Amino acid sequence: EVQLVESGGGSVQAGGSLRLSCKASGIYWFEYCMAWFRQAPGNEREGVAYLESSGRTTYADSVKDRFTISQDNAKNTLYLQMNSLKPEDTAMYYCAAEPGGMVAAFRPNEYRYWGQGTQVTVSS
Repeated sequence: EVQLVESGGGSVQAGGSLRLSCKASGIYWFEYCMAWFRQAPGNEREGVAYLESSGRTTYADSVKDRFTISQDNAKNTLYLQMNSLKPEDTAMYYCAAEPGGMVAAFRPNEYRYWGQGTQVTVSS
């Protein structure tokens, strides 16, 4: 059974940093594509960062050069390092997983497994 558990959210001021973690169980990293999504109230879920099983990464334009997705295979954990945070980054952040070598990175329907989310709030 695949389980994804996010942590690391919180409240920060604009310009600050947070690192989100997604502890995964029941998956083999090299066989899965992983991604971070976020959803603010009243908005659709949007893709933020994507990590293909090959190691290739993709970022949404809104977070490029500020966010970094990575994984620690030994710890079975996916990370999202978020720097230079802005109030518009405020949202619930979710990690997602899908078996396979490649998926459409930022289409939520492409992902079979989801975590419960962790809240990020950035104040101005």
